[in-house]
Amino acid sequence: MTVNAITANAGRIQSAIQRAAARTGIDFDYLLGQAKVESGLNATASATTSSARGLYQFVEQSWLSVMKQHGSEYGLGWAAGAIGRTASGKLSVSDPATKQAILALRNDPEIAAAMAAEHASDNKDALESATGRTATGTDLYMAHFLGLGGARRFLTNMQNNPDASAASLFPAAARANRSVFYNGDGSARSLSDVYQRFASKLGDGAGNAGNGGNSLPPMQFAAQALDLDGATVVTGANQTASDALSWASNALGARSGQTQAASLLRPTPDTARLAYMMLARMGG
Repeated sequence: MTVNAITANAGRIQSAIQRAAARTGIDFDYLLGQAKVESGLNATASATTSSARGLYQFVEQSWLSVMKQHGSEYGLGWAAGAIGRTASGKLSVSDPATKQAILALRNDPEIAAAMAAEHASDNKDALESATGRTATGTDLYMAHFLGLGGARRFLTNMQNNPDASAASLFPAAARANRSVFYNGDGSARSLSDVYQRFASKLGDGAGNAGNGGNSLPPMQFAAQALDLDGATVVTGANQTASDALSWASNALGARSGQTQAASLLRPTPDTARLAYMMLARMGG
């Protein structure tokens, strides 16, 4: 893959995450950090120890669940309608070809980012009810990693006994993710250790769940992101960083509910290029 292709792919992924954040109100930093942790921003990543695939490494049942609930909102009614439940309550798709087509959507960064944001939004209220506090980005990540029921169990046990062995409480997850649950010397990590490990990996997104993950006002944050090490950028259509700054401010405002999400979907081509520079700086 050429440098230009890599840059274009990275831009597509970050733009998809930005749109998902704006639509759902889930923090961009959290969603970006989650994608970095899960796949290293590789939209076609696959796990060797589970059915996890794509930018956000959804396993089959989690993907079918969020697609069943939210697919129709994104023009994927054919997928949502094809997903049913067996007598045991397991989600299933009767037609094998349709099932494969639905699961393959995990490799589409636009759809994967949207479903990850919807999944986080669905989990937020439930986790806050279980813990009695505002959900953090790390809390939301635990729900993605262990499922909602597993996250509730993890977080409530951690509140009561943070030094308890995480592997003892989640033996199946520990078998599939040994490096998460065990230290290099083979000793088991505590619940607190596992939680803090994910918090460190999520970086700026660890404490952010809902809107307002960035402490700077939108205009100031966008201005810093567009500083571009002091360079003056002017495009072929004579659009400057100020034009992109205006668009970026609207995009960031959409994250905090100040503007309609649709306003960030139609930048001019040149403004979009400049705004991508901002997004690249944001993602670091």
